[in-house]
Amino acid sequence: MKTKKNHPFHLVDKSPWPILTSFSMFSFMLGLTKWFYLHNSNLLMFSTFSTIVISFQWWRDIVRESTFQGHHSLKVTMGLRWGMMLFITSEIFFFLAFFWAFFHSSLSPSVELGMNWPPKGIKPFNPLEIPLLNTLILLSSGLTITWSHHSIMENDYFQSLQSLFITVLLGFYFTTLQIFEYKEAPFSISDSVYGSTFFMTTGLHGLHVIIGSIFLFICLIRMYLNHFSSNHHFGFEAAAWYWHFVDVIWLFLYISMYWWSS
Repeated sequence: MKTKKNHPFHLVDKSPWPILTSFSMFSFMLGLTKWFYLHNSNLLMFSTFSTIVISFQWWRDIVRESTFQGHHSLKVTMGLRWGMMLFITSEIFFFLAFFWAFFHSSLSPSVELGMNWPPKGIKPFNPLEIPLLNTLILLSSGLTITWSHHSIMENDYFQSLQSLFITVLLGFYFTTLQIFEYKEAPFSISDSVYGSTFFMTTGLHGLHVIIGSIFLFICLIRMYLNHFSSNHHFGFEAAAWYWHFVDVIWLFLYISMYWWSS
């Protein structure tokens, strides 16, 4: 018997995707461990593929609920906004822990480090080379994502699509340059607390850039398919908020770990 809905909230249907994502991510971590210790990447490749497939199915359901079935009312959208804001706040404190470790070690270097920062024997990156270029790339991407947002609100389909495409390209360009920088690095993650804090913080930021680029790429596909309107585009807004967060974290990273630490 079908009952009439008498509230503005969205009570989601039962879905297999959350539990399958949990198992897939657990397999991914086991695959990473197997790759590190046994140099065998078959489980890692399988879990990566399964995560991509499950994510696609889950995103498909969310797009269907929000765009075609109209379940995302103003009340639901407000809840999603608060959820995204709290998620970004948790990410800020996540990075705060790594910045704390960096400044704890750098402001008062121990005897084991030779009471120097950077420690003796470590040649830091030149902040005026690839790091500066990556800074300009992320700042430019912040401008293009804002351009795209304003174009959506003004119902300018072509400019919103064009500027979002540029943002996605800049995101993947940043990742390419960071991979090249890591390959040419004169020190490794095992080189004292300097290497550990540097690669953990910049590496996790790089992971967030990859996630943000995928987030924006999905929004690009949805924008091409006309899923967004001037007053209903929270999926894009969430991606833009996340991207601005990534930009701000990089500015702190560049100033502290590249420029000041060199």
